[in-house]
Amino acid sequence: MTPGKPKVVVVMPAYNAARTLRMTYADLPREMVDLVILVDDGSKDETARIARELGLELFVHHRNYGYGANQKTCYREALKAGADIVVMVHPDYQYDPTLLPQIIRPIQEGLAEVVLGSRLMGVNPMSQGMPWWKYISNRFLTWLENKVFRLTLSEYHTGYRAFSRHALESVNLQMNSDKFIFDQEIIAQMVELGLRFTEVPVPTRYFAQASSASFLQSTRYGLSILWLLLRYVLHRSGVVRQLQFQSLDRRYRGLPAASGPGSSG
Repeated sequence: MTPGKPKVVVVMPAYNAARTLRMTYADLPREMVDLVILVDDGSKDETARIARELGLELFVHHRNYGYGANQKTCYREALKAGADIVVMVHPDYQYDPTLLPQIIRPIQEGLAEVVLGSRLMGVNPMSQGMPWWKYISNRFLTWLENKVFRLTLSEYHTGYRAFSRHALESVNLQMNSDKFIFDQEIIAQMVELGLRFTEVPVPTRYFAQASSASFLQSTRYGLSILWLLLRYVLHRSGVVRQLQFQSLDRRYRGLPAASGPGSSG
């Protein structure tokens, strides 16, 4: 790492990614990346073996705990490794790894603490293979989340994300779900802390090996987002305050640090 240069750590939450992992890693602009961490969440294929062959920093869950649990390990290990910027890159090759410089630039320039790679900026994602029902539900949920979070983002449901170290250290990751809703819980936590968000357009690929939730899984995910938004509104209004949405850093906005069985640190 160059002196004075932020340490950039890429994290890959993996589950049965053997067919696409080499392609994803090959496209990473490695001159921009100091470390690549892969967390294998109980894969049944050769994901772990390929990660070792590529020389990635590998952590293996002995069973499939879930996408949220995978991310918790990813971020914990990235922070332990001294990351200043953490970028989540899915190893299924759906999101373009070559766009990493654009994803991290707003954080490098001090313009944001959270950067989301949006599929809904620029080219219509349905022309790239996104199912129509997923596009419509994404637009509706994003509209609703913008109303609740008081932001104007084009999409919240992307798997291509970058966080500053401060952003990840300020939230209580352990209180979030081990399932897919983790993605939106961490957003709600960071919105509540007043962290700065921005987004950059990212084209995506839809093909057989790329992971994609089924209609039933997407329906459950959508309902869990509605429940999350209700809980967040109740918290923000003071009706039902929740530790999940409070900062771990006493210095940040004067909020008390979370404590109890669900807290980390």
